[in-house]
Amino acid sequence: MKILQVCAEMYPLLKTGGLADVSGALPLALARQGAEVRVLLPGFPAILKALDISGEVVALHSFAGDLRVLYGTTAEGIGVYVIDAPHLYARDGNPYQDGHAQPYPDNHLRFALLGWVAARLAEGIDRLWRPDLVHAHDWHAALAPAYIAASANPVRTVFTIHNLAYQGVFPASDYAALELPADYYDVNGLEFYGQLSFMKAGIYFADRVTTVSPTYAREITGSEQGCGLDGLLRDRGAILSGILNGVDDAVWNPACDALISATYSSDKMSGKAKCKAALQQQFGLQQNADAPLFAVVSRLTEQKGLHLVLHTLHEIISRGGQFVLLGSGDAAMESEFKQAAANHPEQIAVRIGYDEAFSHQIMAASDVIMVPSRFEPCGLTQLYGLKYGALPLVRRVGGLSDTVVDCSLENLQEGIATGALFDGFSEEELTRGIRRMFALWARTKEWKAVRKTAMSCDFGWQPAAEKYMQLYRGLGT
Repeated sequence: MKILQVCAEMYPLLKTGGLADVSGALPLALARQGAEVRVLLPGFPAILKALDISGEVVALHSFAGDLRVLYGTTAEGIGVYVIDAPHLYARDGNPYQDGHAQPYPDNHLRFALLGWVAARLAEGIDRLWRPDLVHAHDWHAALAPAYIAASANPVRTVFTIHNLAYQGVFPASDYAALELPADYYDVNGLEFYGQLSFMKAGIYFADRVTTVSPTYAREITGSEQGCGLDGLLRDRGAILSGILNGVDDAVWNPACDALISATYSSDKMSGKAKCKAALQQQFGLQQNADAPLFAVVSRLTEQKGLHLVLHTLHEIISRGGQFVLLGSGDAAMESEFKQAAANHPEQIAVRIGYDEAFSHQIMAASDVIMVPSRFEPCGLTQLYGLKYGALPLVRRVGGLSDTVVDCSLENLQEGIATGALFDGFSEEELTRGIRRMFALWARTKEWKAVRKTAMSCDFGWQPAAEKYMQLYRGLGT
């Protein structure tokens, strides 16, 4: 089966968030299931630089200007098509925003082109390879099912929602430039409260719609988390499902991670203590193995609940704990976290930005990983925490509730607990969660048992790949 994955970023070529981890790992897992997978990406400079480009597939003229489709391979051997259009993709800033954190005004063209080229590949512009199925990821690639439907192409399509809150919504006046049929701008199409929504296009036109956890698939059909699309998602309920994301064991594995100070496993944990001591020394935290180290690796946004963390830091440090953060986002939050670190330099460390190596080091060093999200489609941070023995403290929502087993008395007795969950999105609820983690920390034997259970969880990509393959086959491909 030939599968074309379409997305905006892919680890290790380019990463701004968890989407890249998924798009980097899923093709490899599908290949192990016998699929022949290729990926279509925009030609961002980092992607072009990292790939081994073998040549040009075709030159095309599009609504967004002239372009070339290049072909290359990753170091892992995955074939990649790249849209070489420097006037669209070779820019300062990140792939989605300029240096002032403002979305590029032509983002509708830059990412519509991703779907348009996917449709051309589905038509066979590469005479040596034509997909049986196109799988588009998140709003950036969401027009692929629409362009394929408009071309009356028999290739089947799957669309995966990674985060419904980010929909690719643009003014209605931008629609004409996309060269889709006029009647596609309709309530049964791309029209969304007088604007146009790329996300809605993917949901409406795809043959199957998935999201990244079973619980989130249910949550988005309700008004609280449906982001205005819950009605359409209920209508499409028969073709909507949730498939849990996984962790790439080749990248995230404390037993062989070259980015951390010392390797370790659930049976030989001495390396984790060394990692904690190294991080404490690096950031000037008090050298204290008995102080539980709480951590956050996240975008700093209200959705991630980081304002709740700010207002509960006193609970951690007053009980003798420590806190480390890696992230960026809301400028006010960045400033408040930096001020907290300045006020308590021996207990709080903050690094603004994103650093892949440091994210591994935090996972290896920390005792608790905090993910107090308002909503969370899947969440990868808590999965990394489980893998590295950093017990997740998470809100009972989305993929967090699908992956973490609460340390209730009955779960502790049965030996299945892996972390702590709380329900309400409030400081009070998070505070109770923090207190529960301190209570567990004080029971050393139980803490070590929970940590061992957490590290023994299998959230690899193979189960997810098997479910995707079943879905693909169900479409008759």
